[in-house]
Amino acid sequence: MPISNGESDARLALTAAQAGAAVVRDLYGSRLARYDKSAGDFATEADLAAERAILDVLRAARPGDAVTGEESGRSGAAGAHRRWLVDPLCGTLNYAVRTVLAGVNVALREGAEATAAATADPFSGEVFWTDGEAAWVHRGGEDEPLTPWAGSALVDVNLDPPFPNAPGFRAVHLLADPGFAGRFRPRVVSSTLAVAWVAAGRRAAYVTDGDLRDSVHFAAGIALCRAAGCTVTGLYGEPVLSGAHGLVAAADAETHAALLDLVKNQRG
Repeated sequence: MPISNGESDARLALTAAQAGAAVVRDLYGSRLARYDKSAGDFATEADLAAERAILDVLRAARPGDAVTGEESGRSGAAGAHRRWLVDPLCGTLNYAVRTVLAGVNVALREGAEATAAATADPFSGEVFWTDGEAAWVHRGGEDEPLTPWAGSALVDVNLDPPFPNAPGFRAVHLLADPGFAGRFRPRVVSSTLAVAWVAAGRRAAYVTDGDLRDSVHFAAGIALCRAAGCTVTGLYGEPVLSGAHGLVAAADAETHAALLDLVKNQRG
């Protein structure tokens, strides 16, 4: 757990995520300007303000590090060994219509690996965090180790586009597969907070399509799941983050294998 300026990278990720979550929580329910992005996506003033708060924390403690923010883009050297990936409000549409299912994601990538990460729930006050080796949930000033559990059989499936692996894989077809319905119960949270829930034992698994390399949305959740001992790969069992092949993060190997078989069924 590298330490600089008196605070480890992992604790810094937690502190930065808490700063963003405080802004998201404080602005909840207020009239917020919307800023159109592309393909129906948008940001609100809460997204922008939360990102500013996170970046203030990171830049004060690690001024030499590069940063990629969902709203502000990339800063620092293009090939920087250390890069922070910041998603200040995952679940913007939920938040904009006053649905309290959103997360704040902060992760540090060193080389090819995420070595520190945090996902904060602005409304429960919980922060799921990792130093890349172990993972905890921080609540009420205390830290409790994360323990994955598949017993709920609840599987979150991301239905948001794009779908780079279609027609070979479509999330909606996975939900309609009789084998899925016979073993699992679908959930669609529309926030990567649900990835942290796999690490915490609140979901059996999470499945998404997409190219997740250097993803500000997914880097923190993947790091949490790995550190907690989940089984994590791409859609077809390949190393996650090795290409545009999505994510299957499962609480245990048995659940993971069952989901991989269902995904592979779509390819015929």
